[in-house]
Amino acid sequence: MNISHFIQKKIFRIIKYSSKKIKQNSYIVGGYVRDLFLKNNIVKSNDLDILTVGKGIKLAKEVSKIAFNKKSNGKYYYPTIRIFKRYGTAMLEYENKKIEFVGSRKESYKYNSSKPIVEIGTLKDDQNRRDFTINTLAISLNDYDYGKLIDPFDGLSDLRKKIIRTPLNSDITFSDDPLRMMRAIRFATQLKFFIEDNSFRSIKKNKNRIKIVSKERITEEFNKILLSDNPSIGLILLYKSGLLKIILPEVTILEGIEIKDGFQHKNNFYHTLKVVDNISKKFYKSSLWLRWVALLHDIGKPNSKKFSYKIGWYFHDHEYIGSKMIPKIFNRFRLPKGNIIKYVIKIIKYSYRPAALTGNRISDSAIRRLLFDLGNDLEDLIKLCLADITTNNTEKKKEYKKNILYLMKRIKELEKKDRIINWKSPISGYDIMNTFYITPCNKIKVIKDYIKDSILDGKIKNNFYSAYSLMIKKGKDLGLRKK
Repeated sequence: MNISHFIQKKIFRIIKYSSKKIKQNSYIVGGYVRDLFLKNNIVKSNDLDILTVGKGIKLAKEVSKIAFNKKSNGKYYYPTIRIFKRYGTAMLEYENKKIEFVGSRKESYKYNSSKPIVEIGTLKDDQNRRDFTINTLAISLNDYDYGKLIDPFDGLSDLRKKIIRTPLNSDITFSDDPLRMMRAIRFATQLKFFIEDNSFRSIKKNKNRIKIVSKERITEEFNKILLSDNPSIGLILLYKSGLLKIILPEVTILEGIEIKDGFQHKNNFYHTLKVVDNISKKFYKSSLWLRWVALLHDIGKPNSKKFSYKIGWYFHDHEYIGSKMIPKIFNRFRLPKGNIIKYVIKIIKYSYRPAALTGNRISDSAIRRLLFDLGNDLEDLIKLCLADITTNNTEKKKEYKKNILYLMKRIKELEKKDRIINWKSPISGYDIMNTFYITPCNKIKVIKDYIKDSILDGKIKNNFYSAYSLMIKKGKDLGLRKK
């Protein structure tokens, strides 16, 4: 690939001039270079890493002096520099790009820590410390070899062959910073690359080292895997490497099929992977949290599995059991609480409801209660139900989809008529107290619940006048008199 046009960009010429002025060799490194070759020069990333053999902060300050821009009023402004003294790095924004300047370094590690001991190093030292060959590529911004690609580990060849490989001894690379094992699988998933055999064997060998990595760093990589086009690629690699059993055993325990008296259940692990992929493909804009739902929706099955000589294997209440397991998993992964965990718990808890409500004999009342319980999250529950159809039987697949689509039609019709989603009682507690001249008490709750149930059961319309009449009747039954 010819990169001569690419390096003529103004910012690179500015860095070249600044580097020469302060006598520090500089290079473009990292994902920006990798993506340049990977995507045929269509670089979408706004992040740019500049490595300098010297002080990164010094180079950033010099670049800022030159990299000014004109405002509409004709005045000049200079990019603001953010300095991180602790790391010896600096960042500035230029033409909507975040540019990070860092000095070349070499790293060493203590066995019980994934945090490196950093020393000043050369370009070679810096390339040696990088995780994978595809991330060791560097482009010179120096006057004497401007635009030269420096590729000591054949990273460009690995890019073309779609290979993830460590530049040095894999055992050292993964033992030093065990998060690199997760990163290898994440890159393989996102780029649809293969992890080279020696590197993957080393991941399996060093899998227990992941325990010294912070939960937050593990979660960041895991979430990137879930947000990829085909998360199952990474989930299978995590499973085969042994990492998944360490970080998320609730999913790995789903693997396997048990046969008894000619009855067998499906392999719920591989079923789960299909559901996650379906959510990602069919609903490619699905949120990270709906993908977490898809991943965890069946985790209650091992604890609910039972056998009957009449019907075979069954998993009664597995949705409820699984929903109770979510807080522990969220806490382990340091995932958000509040509305997000409530959403995940709710979708999993009710994940079987739509399937139980298919058919012509299902009452409007049952559908209203589904609308009431799920609110605006009902759409995501339906997405999960569609993604949950993983059978290879074409006729069954058509029938399941037909049933869900028919349910969706009934839901739409009832919601238009009754307005149950995000339902708010037409009668407030104040209305009840003011009507019967009472102070707060349990009778108010009894009346409100009675009105709610009557609306959901279709006995009265969802409006103030119908609810008011029912309130008077129920109040009378409770011994209350109208004011």
